Amino acid sequence: LPQPGAGITERFLRGGALIVIMLTIARATSVYALARIEDASTRFTLQRVMHLAVVLIIAVIVVSTIFVNWYAGLAALGIGSIIIGLAVQPPMKSFIAWIYILVRQPYRVGDRIKIGDATGDVIDVGYLDTTLWEFGGQYISGDHPSGRIIKFPNEKVLDELVYNYSWPLFPYIWNEIKFQIAYQSDLKFVAETMQQIVEKELGEEMMERVEVFRDLLARTPVDELEVRSRPRVIFRVDEVTWIDAIVRYLVSPREAGSIKTRLIPKLLAALNTQPDKVMFPAGANR
Repeated sequence: LPQPGAGITERFLRGGALIVIMLTIARATSVYALARIEDASTRFTLQRVMHLAVVLIIAVIVVSTIFVNWYAGLAALGIGSIIIGLAVQPPMKSFIAWIYILVRQPYRVGDRIKIGDATGDVIDVGYLDTTLWEFGGQYISGDHPSGRIIKFPNEKVLDELVYNYSWPLFPYIWNEIKFQIAYQSDLKFVAETMQQIVEKELGEEMMERVEVFRDLLARTPVDELEVRSRPRVIFRVDEVTWIDAIVRYLVSPREAGSIKTRLIPKLLAALNTQPDKVMFPAGANR
């Protein structure tokens, strides 16, 4: 750092040289080290941390360059920080929440989350706010991106429940397809048919995913007896004189909509081959 006894010109030259060296090191680290990290979320987080560290170091260099007496510089910086901190408490809380997000990782860039009324894919975690690429929402149904982005202050993560649909250990969700059928339907035929169709589409992939799920559950006190390795069909009595035939399976959250769209026509085609065994609501009974 610039020496207290040096002239002002010399101090500024040394300070400028140190800043240039610091920026060069940061640039080299970003290009030759961070750029080689394969995980995009980890790479993004480390770049944010490095940028913050560079800013803090440059701030120290600037203070040491301007103030010959370090004590005076620190006192001025401390008083200024107190004044600014009192004036911007919400941003400071959001900055603290950013540190919490880095450490606890309730979500990372690339995760699909729901927080409050906002649902979407995380595309940016800044020092003060988080940006989501919304899916579904007010103007569109299903899992398709709406085209809108959502920004919320990071402090929200300290006060709201965060639902993460793609956490690294198990980036899958359970999904269902439901049909209403009459009480006179052959429930055994319906169950076997629906299970066969879904298992043909997702069987091997689902078995591998369920094994991961069971391994995670084995580390907790949660009872895993009901976790099936294959698609499961269940029946429930509907509120309006019908039976709900529901097939449950495991998918990636981003594929939930497309897989459901692919499965529904195949399920209907298979069930409609036996109209005497599978009776759907028709006409005024819908």
